[in-house]
Amino acid sequence: MNVFKMAWRNVWRNTRRSLVTIGAITFALCLMVLYAGIIEGHLRALEADVVNMEVGDIQIFAPSYREDPSLYAIIKESDQLANQLQNLGYRASPRLLGGGLSASGEFSAGVTLRGIDIQRDKTVTLVHERVEHGQWLNASNPQGVVIGKKLAQTLNAKVGAELILLSQAADGSMANDLYSIRGILENVGDATDRTGVFMLASTYRELMSFPEGAHQLIVRRPEAIQLPAALDAVSALAPTLDVKSWPQLMPTVASMLEMAEGMIGVIFTIMYLAIGILLLNAMLMAVFERIREFGVFKALGAGPTLVFSLIFVEAMIQMSIAIALGTVLSIPGIWYLSTIGINVGALGGASMMGLAFRSILYGIYSPEIVAPAYKILIVIVVLSVLYPALKAAWIKPVDSMRHQ
Repeated sequence: MNVFKMAWRNVWRNTRRSLVTIGAITFALCLMVLYAGIIEGHLRALEADVVNMEVGDIQIFAPSYREDPSLYAIIKESDQLANQLQNLGYRASPRLLGGGLSASGEFSAGVTLRGIDIQRDKTVTLVHERVEHGQWLNASNPQGVVIGKKLAQTLNAKVGAELILLSQAADGSMANDLYSIRGILENVGDATDRTGVFMLASTYRELMSFPEGAHQLIVRRPEAIQLPAALDAVSALAPTLDVKSWPQLMPTVASMLEMAEGMIGVIFTIMYLAIGILLLNAMLMAVFERIREFGVFKALGAGPTLVFSLIFVEAMIQMSIAIALGTVLSIPGIWYLSTIGINVGALGGASMMGLAFRSILYGIYSPEIVAPAYKILIVIVVLSVLYPALKAAWIKPVDSMRHQ
């Protein structure tokens, strides 16, 4: 007996009900596939912004610096350590940090000073690519600085404007000098946007009378090395220093990203449970309408296994059609979201937990990302069809003849 042929015929005995069921599964699958990609793209973009903008994979500080940021808490042999990391395949860039007061025209604001080696810094961060107005730092213009977008708004300053910086130098003297605003960044992160002032490391050392060492090393790991292994390797190289990975430096953001990934599975399950209930109802209706038919079928010698297989195959046929349709119909959406993306408009530049949202969200799609949408769908459909199939399998021929 050809079970598949009988199941195929039974599926189309009630065309409207079958089309509604297939359509619902198709819609849910399309929605979940597209949703999985756009959320994965958003999460990866957030993580990339954390790592690529200013945090890096790993940061190194003097033991007491993070608890009590001080101009004097330094990594004395920062350049040698950076070279050792480079020899191991890591990329590292020392940074000089400090605070002060800035003024431009009639406006003033507190700032965080960041002295960088522009060549090394380009290998560990992408801040140099986020200049919205003007240009990034250049060794030929030591008095040029780049400031955050919101700081520029606070100071009502534009590219080319003069910027006065005041602070206390390492030797106890008053540090002050006049600079020109060479560039203004686009939205990077809340702290950088509001207070960030980037300058050449040599300019910082001259301003702050700071002859040697650095306050921070930003480290990027080779792609082949996972973050935990990289953290262990860097910690072994600098056992007396404070070495932290980016999730340790930003635990709230790391937890948020981890929770968001878990929420994808929860939303899949909720959506598919609704589809499962629809399928359960459709299959139960199909069973109740055919109770007498099943009774005659069993009276002619069909066993419970055959009846169970018939109902199960009917559900699998509907699911297979829906999966095929859902896959084909989701392709245009995948192309659009991965190449054109969603323009979030006013949300672009808005910050959450110190991170700036991108203006355009792109989806990321791969077999690993969309596979859970298919797996959970198959599990829910199989579970939903078990009860109707078992009910049909154990119908007694005598009882079925009395069914009204």
